[in-house]
Amino acid sequence: MKVAVYCSAKDRIPSEYLALGDTLGKWIAESGYTLVYGGATGGLMTRVSNAAKAAGARVEGVIPQRIIQAKRMADNCDEMHVVDNMSQRKQMMREIADCFVCLPGSYGTMDEMMDVVASGTVDEHRKPIFVLNYKGFYEGLKQQAHHMRELGFLPPIEQYAPQFVDTMDELQEKIKKVKS
Repeated sequence: MKVAVYCSAKDRIPSEYLALGDTLGKWIAESGYTLVYGGATGGLMTRVSNAAKAAGARVEGVIPQRIIQAKRMADNCDEMHVVDNMSQRKQMMREIADCFVCLPGSYGTMDEMMDVVASGTVDEHRKPIFVLNYKGFYEGLKQQAHHMRELGFLPPIEQYAPQFVDTMDELQEKIKKVKS
């Protein structure tokens, strides 16, 4: 099974968040899964991919030309898919992954998450997306979804929606139930 991970590429984040990347990457490898990620260096991206690779996982990167030009291409991938831009990166990751995981991140992580959710909402795929709400990181997003539902912008029961989990154990249990 191929697990796509969306996460921060920033290095100056609290060490406990970086440790999440180590834990997830190692678990992906120990579970016999393939990591699919953005193929760049920095922050959680480096931590997840290095931990996965060190523990024996196959690692696939999907990287846009602009990030290569910025000299941020990772050197730990078994396969690197080079694309023209971020839109193509998101599309390719959606196509090759069996499920998606969002760790804490910034606008890029949110963009990737919303791309998966929006495409799932219109039946382009039915692959699950899991959002690790570690220490309430995504609490504001959960509140926004509730607000949109109350006002009628989201249906009372969504046919496709992100699945929020609060712990790494919950995340791992959810991923184990995905059929590739």
